[in-house]
Amino acid sequence: MRRSTRARRSSGNARSKRLLAVVGTLAVFGGIVAVTQISSAQDRRATVRTASASCVAASPGATAPDGQGSTTRTWQNGRWVRNHWGDGQMSSAECQETKGGGAGAGTPTVACPDVRSKLPQVPDQARAEVDRNLALLDGQIAEANRRLAADGARNGDFINNAVLRPLADKRTATLNRIATAIGRVAERPQGLDQLAQCALADNAQNGGGNNGGQNGGGNNGGQTGGNNNGGQTGGNNGGQTGGNNNGGNNNGGNNGLGVLAKDCANSRLQAHDGFQNGNRCVSTAFGEVGAAANNPSLLITQFPNRVQRNQPFTLRVSTRNLVRDRFLAAGQGGYYLESSLLNDQGLVRGHFHTACRMLGSTRQPPNPQDVPAFFVATEDGRGSAQPDDVLIQIPGLPQSGLAQCAVWAGDGSHRIPMMERANQTPAFDVVRIRVN
Repeated sequence: MRRSTRARRSSGNARSKRLLAVVGTLAVFGGIVAVTQISSAQDRRATVRTASASCVAASPGATAPDGQGSTTRTWQNGRWVRNHWGDGQMSSAECQETKGGGAGAGTPTVACPDVRSKLPQVPDQARAEVDRNLALLDGQIAEANRRLAADGARNGDFINNAVLRPLADKRTATLNRIATAIGRVAERPQGLDQLAQCALADNAQNGGGNNGGQNGGGNNGGQTGGNNNGGQTGGNNGGQTGGNNNGGNNNGGNNGLGVLAKDCANSRLQAHDGFQNGNRCVSTAFGEVGAAANNPSLLITQFPNRVQRNQPFTLRVSTRNLVRDRFLAAGQGGYYLESSLLNDQGLVRGHFHTACRMLGSTRQPPNPQDVPAFFVATEDGRGSAQPDDVLIQIPGLPQSGLAQCAVWAGDGSHRIPMMERANQTPAFDVVRIRVN
């Protein structure tokens, strides 16, 4: 007996109702899952440690050999070269001073090369004019510091354009007047114009007050505390990678390969928080990679073959395509925290590291966890597509034997910069030096 059309229609309606019920149930379940995931992400973000929240003992090799602190400077070729010991990890005393509102946490100030110590013997006939212009130099620095006190919280471009460059122009004119005054009655001093450039004092750059917290305080406190790790990584990677790529636009996002993981979603390890701790999972995106011709390269161009124990020596390092203007102190929570960035010319922004360690054997690799005899990170605001040099002053190595001294580039958060192709050599170089 055939079913009536009405019966068949009723059966179809029943199936439709059942289908709608299933869809509704799945939607509710999906909503529950989504809410659970969001809540879990919020819980994870709440437990991330804020950068520089407490003062901890500096790890071995984290301070300068002469005890000057976490950062020292040398004046090279018209600019300050900053050496960050222990990747900017502050000693307990420096950290306490910063937290207490001391020099490390105060208003940014400028640091300029000392002119008085570079002058030759000033003839009596020129003394009055030279002293008058030296006083002008002091006044120019004071005026720049007043400007920084009023507007120093603004970004680095403003400080360069509104404070440092005008100060350099004024100092150039004043130094020229000093040279002219001496030159009227004696031999004109040469090279005074190289003393015109000033930079921000180290207490401003490392403490977190000046860089808006790029290294030390405000920004890391936000990025590490949740905005970056909790939001960008958890959101962008979870959305862009999980949605756009894995959604089918790029062969499931895996190029047909057996990719085991692309983020920390399924990792059993604790989330990395920007500090130098192992057994963590880093969620920070790799970031920007430049074209092959713009990838960084470096070479140790001058070094001694043999030195005595505790004898100071120098390494000359030449870099190409590495803009040495980006440094987030690893000891203050900037390690693996920031994605790699390129400047407008497509060059990596970062710095470079230098380390020397003693080799116990030339047949077996050394222990990776051993603290090197020397280590420093260097940035100076220079670097371009053309090679240029930086001198690294090593105060001496205390142990006899064979030293391995290495130099390698780092992006703002200390990773070796990425290369366009797999067969390109990364930006590093190594030499061996015999210590007697």
